Amino acid sequence: MIYDFPKQEEPIRQGDIFSGIPRVEISLSKMPVIIDNNVQVTSWEEIASSNKTVETIVSVKPVISIVASQDCDAIRAPDITLFEIKEFRDVELKSKDTQSVRKWIKIITQHSRINQKWFYLPPDEKLGFNTKMGVDFLVTLRVTRLDLEKYIYLRKGRLNRIAEKHFRERVADFFRRYSYNEWYALDRQEMSVYQEEYPDAEPYPWQLPQNISEEKNKITP
Repeated sequence: MIYDFPKQEEPIRQGDIFSGIPRVEISLSKMPVIIDNNVQVTSWEEIASSNKTVETIVSVKPVISIVASQDCDAIRAPDITLFEIKEFRDVELKSKDTQSVRKWIKIITQHSRINQKWFYLPPDEKLGFNTKMGVDFLVTLRVTRLDLEKYIYLRKGRLNRIAEKHFRERVADFFRRYSYNEWYALDRQEMSVYQEEYPDAEPYPWQLPQNISEEKNKITP
C-alpha cells in the first residue's frame, strides 16, 4: 500500500509511524501533586503562582502516532512533534455508519480537495492497522528527540514517498487554513437539514429557529 518499512538504524523522518507513544492527560483544575510524600489535589493556578517546581501525578496512555516534524527538525531539534492516529471512524464522524465502497471512496478522496482535519491511512497488517485509520491533526504530542531515538524500535513503518508528499501538503494546509464555516449562508431550513449530518455545526443567529431567534433579539440590547 502506501507504506515503507525502514531499517531500525535509519533516522527518524516526517511520516514515521510509532506505536506506544505516551499521551499525557492532565486536569489543570484538579491536579494531584506530591508534597512531603503526601498527595494533595490543587489547581495549576496555585502551582504557577508559587513559581516552584512540583511533582505531580498524571494519567498516561500509549497511542499510535505519526511524526509531524520536518526531516531537518527530526534530526537535530530537541523535541519532535507527532499527531495521534486513531480509527478513522473516530476521526471522521461522517464515516461512522458508512458501509458501501462507493461511500467510502467519496469520504476518503475528499481530503485531496477539501481542507480537512485528518489524513487517511489505509489498513495494513504488517503495520498493525487492521482497520481504516486516520491522523488527527487536532491532537499533537511532544517527545524529546533523544528519547524517541532511544525507543526507535517502536517505529512500525513510515509513509512512502508519494504518501509523504501528500501528508506534508495536508499538514501545511491545516496550519495555514483560515477560519471558514461553510454553512454560514444557509437559511433556517437548510441549516436544519445540514445539522442532521453535521450536528456540531454551530448555527448563526439568522439560522436559528424563528422562536429562538426572536427571544435572542429581545435579550440582546
